[in-house]
Amino acid sequence: MRTLNLSTPSRNVLVNITSDISEIAADTSFPEGLLLIFCPHTTAGLTINEAADPDVAIDIKENLNQLIPHHQNYHHSEGNADSHIKSVLTGQSILVPYSQGKLILDTWQGIFFCEYDGPRSRKVYVFEIKTE
Repeated sequence: MRTLNLSTPSRNVLVNITSDISEIAADTSFPEGLLLIFCPHTTAGLTINEAADPDVAIDIKENLNQLIPHHQNYHHSEGNADSHIKSVLTGQSILVPYSQGKLILDTWQGIFFCEYDGPRSRKVYVFEIKTE
């Protein structure tokens, strides 16, 4: 298992972690396999989406904020209910295949850590799974 330590800069942000995950893929034990990327936080998540144009991440963040506003009539009283709901939508884990030390992603795809309750110090765990 590998651990990524992240410091998120704002309350809502998508952080491109593709290069960090690529470094892990380059140092794997097996020629082919899967990386299980896991977020252990209930107010954050992970997703794969377009990374070539940074405006896509901004659009995702802004539209999630419109769909699930920060201040609403929520039952959860800690002030971050919206963050928990957004986390449910993106999920806590993703699987990414790799071969010969390289991630198998399309040209435009990137891996994003989705912060919904920052700024915070966060962790992401990466597990290597052998497929052969």
